[in-house]
Amino acid sequence: MTRQDYSDEQLFQMGKDSYDKLVLHCKNLEMTGFWDKAQQVMQQSSSEVLNLYVQAVLMQLAKQCGEILESQLRFIQMVTCSNPLEISEDITVAAGVTNIVLDALFVAIFPFGIVGAAWSTAISEYVGGVIPLVYFSRHNDSLLRLTRSGFSGKVLLKGCGNGASEFLSTISMSVVSMLYNVQLMKYAGENGVAAYGTLMYVGMIFSSAFLGYSMGVAPVFGFHYGARNPVELRGLLKKSLVIIGGFSAIMFLSSELLAGPLSQLYVGYDKSLLSLTQRGFVLFSFSFLFSGFPVFGSAFFTALNNGLVSAAISFLRIGVFQILSVLILPLFLGIDGIWLSVATAEVGATVVAALFWIGNRKRYL
Repeated sequence: MTRQDYSDEQLFQMGKDSYDKLVLHCKNLEMTGFWDKAQQVMQQSSSEVLNLYVQAVLMQLAKQCGEILESQLRFIQMVTCSNPLEISEDITVAAGVTNIVLDALFVAIFPFGIVGAAWSTAISEYVGGVIPLVYFSRHNDSLLRLTRSGFSGKVLLKGCGNGASEFLSTISMSVVSMLYNVQLMKYAGENGVAAYGTLMYVGMIFSSAFLGYSMGVAPVFGFHYGARNPVELRGLLKKSLVIIGGFSAIMFLSSELLAGPLSQLYVGYDKSLLSLTQRGFVLFSFSFLFSGFPVFGSAFFTALNNGLVSAAISFLRIGVFQILSVLILPLFLGIDGIWLSVATAEVGATVVAALFWIGNRKRYL
């Protein structure tokens, strides 16, 4: 059989299966003691030596094929690790549990109030940041370890550029949140701010599905782009758009049906606030029909190492469309304009993402 008889997924799985068998052989070497003397000399486990060898072979093969792309280098570095950052899941859970426990301790048991809540958040951030630093500063089970390195301004600049979309999103979100609070205080007072907080809590739960899918599928796009597989890229893009469209419809319908129960759960203690929140929920839910597409679009272009387009989508979505919407729509629709401003911004960002997909289809697809 020739190379054309196998798909890229089949070839990758065949290679992965062979690697897993070699890992088992390495474990047998260590369990039976045959690796003891070798480890004394090399100061490395048999699995670490295997990983270095496999990566060296892959690098040599890539060189023989011609130009080595950055995405190919990342794949070669990670192909031998099923999850080199498997500690991250435990740390994320530990940080979240720390925040929950300390919130209950500092606010409910000790009378620290809002200051206690702030301290619990700060401590949980330390848990999530210091433990990985310590873990990767010493010998660990992954292939990664913090060491001294040379300075490469070009690489750092490229990395910063590719991550510009996340930077702009965070900055813009902070500015937009303050602007929303100002507008809500103007049109609905404190109840408006409370209702907005409820919508943001629920909105984050729903949007995390889009963000999780986009971040999860991004490395696959990067791999196929590095391997120069436009057919696979097109197929994966079409499937992703269908999946996001389906989830968008489900989330919209769910949020419309659950507007009353969720509002009751959060603000059922106040009838006027409940009515305002429920009304806002019904209008805000329209944003779920479109919000997944710009989120996915930004992650898509980041995966293809096009930080400029990714940053443009993110910045226009939050820093331009949401600001214009929340300033202009309330002038004509009052408080309803604020609830609809997010949906309006998502529509504009979806159009922008679609234009970038169409404009770059020859380059990537």
